[in-house]
Amino acid sequence: MRKALTAVAVLAAGGAASAFLVSRGDTSQATNPAAQAVPINTTKVTQQTLKDTETQDGTLGFGQSSSAVNRVAGTVTAVPDSGQELRRGNTVYSIDNKPTTLLYGALPAYRRLVIGSEGTDVLQLEQNLKAMGYTGFTVDDEYTDATAAAVEEWQEDLGLDETGVVELGSVLFAPGHLRVDSVQAEEGSPLGPNQPVLSYTGTTRAVTVQLDAADQRLATLNGAVTVALPDGKSVPGKIQKVSTVIIPAESPDKDPETKVEVIVALADQKAVAAWSSAAVDVTFTASERKNVLTVPVAALVALREGGFGVEVTDGTTSRYVPVKTGLFANGQVEISGTGITAGTTVGIPK
Repeated sequence: MRKALTAVAVLAAGGAASAFLVSRGDTSQATNPAAQAVPINTTKVTQQTLKDTETQDGTLGFGQSSSAVNRVAGTVTAVPDSGQELRRGNTVYSIDNKPTTLLYGALPAYRRLVIGSEGTDVLQLEQNLKAMGYTGFTVDDEYTDATAAAVEEWQEDLGLDETGVVELGSVLFAPGHLRVDSVQAEEGSPLGPNQPVLSYTGTTRAVTVQLDAADQRLATLNGAVTVALPDGKSVPGKIQKVSTVIIPAESPDKDPETKVEVIVALADQKAVAAWSSAAVDVTFTASERKNVLTVPVAALVALREGGFGVEVTDGTTSRYVPVKTGLFANGQVEISGTGITAGTTVGIPK
């Protein structure tokens, strides 16, 4: 006869529960299992999709911000308003009445561009010149006389000296059109080189979540999430970027914290258009198992021989059957084993 001896704790990724330690007895008598008391509490094995989910606090906004840094000393003569959106060719800010113009490109501006310059920044410049309607040059990574002539036309349209040279600080390369997040500089104030003028983001709303380092398993690039909005509606999202950030200590007696920062892209921008900033709940799916057999975690028993099992009953007799466990999630556990099928009745120990 198989007999429950004592209770032990079962800890798993998806939750915790109690399990009984039992002896399986002689498994060769499977066709004539030893009689024992039929369990009072029972449940059935179900087939379902099991998901290991976790909900975290997030902030709806416009994603990570970047700083626009002044490159030359001078007086601030124009800055945009916070929340203002800027597109290619717009003035981001002006120093000594000379504009810094927004152009699109992944590589930041880092040098002055003149005839003979070669590189990705030259290619970006020429792509922008063409997009703004200037012609007469070949779009490549070489700054030629023809490029300089187009730059002179552009400078004339901006009301600048027609030098044919793109000075460092006269353009701001950004991945696309941008939204001014906050402005640090004031019109009329002097500003030295390498000082921040303003911070900016993209114009597409996104959700930022800071996870504890222990929850890094949730941060899977391109992983699907669900975002619960303040109005009670939910929208799907996808993990677009994952990075590690260090949060400085709040006081000398505390240590800095390591966080995993997750940026979630939202395809349905109309659903979130009402908020420029909001607190949201983000549900991550760390693991998913489709069409697996599951039982409540409480149905598991720990076998004295090692491993786990369940008490299978037909209503008149019962026996302990060893099972292999898989994903633990939401109080359920994935199981598999000989004779375990959807609809099998199993006991739940007291």
